[in-house]
Amino acid sequence: MSETELDDVETLTDLADLAREAATDEDTVLVFIEQEDVWFAVVRVDGEEDPRIFVSDASAASRSAYGEIILTDELLGRGSDEDLDDLVAELDEDAEEDEDDEDAAVDNVDGVPNGPLGDAGLLIEFGVGAKELMDMSVEGAVPGDALTEIADALGCGEVLEAVR
Repeated sequence: MSETELDDVETLTDLADLAREAATDEDTVLVFIEQEDVWFAVVRVDGEEDPRIFVSDASAASRSAYGEIILTDELLGRGSDEDLDDLVAELDEDAEEDEDDEDAAVDNVDGVPNGPLGDAGLLIEFGVGAKELMDMSVEGAVPGDALTEIADALGCGEVLEAVR
């Protein structure tokens, strides 16, 4: 475990490449991101596979530069350009249905859900189950404590504290 400077990281691909550079052979690399005790994320990079991501509060992360890196369209469930025609058709149908209901509530106008998002099972083989990870992400939980608990389960709690 080490602290890494993320100033030159602009995309998830950049972050994954940086993690792969830190790996020995094809080892798994876990990246912990904590934003001012408001949210945390764990990014898992296994060799050349696509990164797996868990974010404790996607809405809070979306208001952060680091969050913008990890909140990919795929993670947010946003389609590709190929799906644009289908999306326009769906929006037209939805608009017709909602014409009579001008007071419809919108959870989040930018499409980013409140609360946890991503692969809650990315740490199972390291001893942190999906339910445990979700429990660490409930409202009122302290992200720094969650990362400490995860690091302790991985056997590297002292190293995390050293780089904080």
